[in-house]
Amino acid sequence: MKPSDFNIGDEFIMANGWRWRVTDTGTRVVVAIRIQPLVLQSKRDGKIRREEISEIEAEHYGWFDRPPYAVAELVFDECDVEDIEKICRKEV
Repeated sequence: MKPSDFNIGDEFIMANGWRWRVTDTGTRVVVAIRIQPLVLQSKRDGKIRREEISEIEAEHYGWFDRPPYAVAELVFDECDVEDIEKICRKEV
């Protein structure tokens, strides 16, 4: 695949099984947020707490609504894009 094959709102899965949603595209890159799995980490009293929340919970809290997102955006370059398998296409 090439960056030009993506549109904002498209979803794809990487080889490791993580699902992503496209938030921006460029000539040579695709920018996306991870929508599954979502892991929260916090530190209290010197202990690290790790919790996974569902995509439905994150959607409910508005994590994916619009920039700025509550999750980090990641830039995929041309080499990364070759490893992407598109699983769903949303019209935006």
